[in-house]
Amino acid sequence: MGGTVIAMPPPAEQPRYRQIADELRRRIDSGTLPAGASLPTEVELMEQWGVARGTVREAIGLLRAEGLITTARHRGSHVRPRWPVRRLGMDRYRVETHQRDEQPAEPATSFTKDQGIGWAAYTMDKTYSEVPADDRLAELLQVPVGEQLLRRHFVFRSHGVPQQISTSYLLLSMVGGTPVADPANEPWPGGNIAQLATLGVAVDQVREQVRTRMPTPDEARTLGIGDAIPVLTITRTMLAAGRPVEAAVDIVLPGDRVELDYTIDL
Repeated sequence: MGGTVIAMPPPAEQPRYRQIADELRRRIDSGTLPAGASLPTEVELMEQWGVARGTVREAIGLLRAEGLITTARHRGSHVRPRWPVRRLGMDRYRVETHQRDEQPAEPATSFTKDQGIGWAAYTMDKTYSEVPADDRLAELLQVPVGEQLLRRHFVFRSHGVPQQISTSYLLLSMVGGTPVADPANEPWPGGNIAQLATLGVAVDQVREQVRTRMPTPDEARTLGIGDAIPVLTITRTMLAAGRPVEAAVDIVLPGDRVELDYTIDL
């Protein structure tokens, strides 16, 4: 008994804006349009493809949402740099214990180690405030809800480019009135571990919980990424002799710039 052959309709042609975006993406991926290069103007793309301005803008908007290009008023669109993937292994904190225990030739933190940069290339934006612990922070730091904390919001920069957002909390009863609570002392060689060591607190354990999600509009704007690029979020707790002494909720990193690297000894 013969089977019935069903003719399949030809695949629908992609919308024109997607065709334009696909071609520009191909040029970017191949290096024909390298990092920093200008894209053709809206008028040039309209003439090349025989489409309306709105179609060109849809194509540009798609590439911008994917984080491939940036657009500035009166300057047009440019190919966004592809930053090197960073490796985040747990040994990254050893550079901070080294800063705590010795006097190395050049200051460093786990961030400068991740980025592979010298101290001069490391800058940050910082905002300090005092806040009460909410339910989540109270659980992480093992303190009562309402306990006063020092909140520190950082944007870490490598060669001036934002690479990481971190919101860190310390017990105000521990750091209040000390150099650790003074934003003028940041960036601090050795980071949190070296800071707390000046108060006689020896961090000996770090816990991290890693998740992925889409960025908030503010995170995407701060990190210079499109809204189609996910971010890696890390909830970190630092402990000294079993007692939580710092919580970061959260550390936020662009998903296209990070590679997690673990070694597990069995």
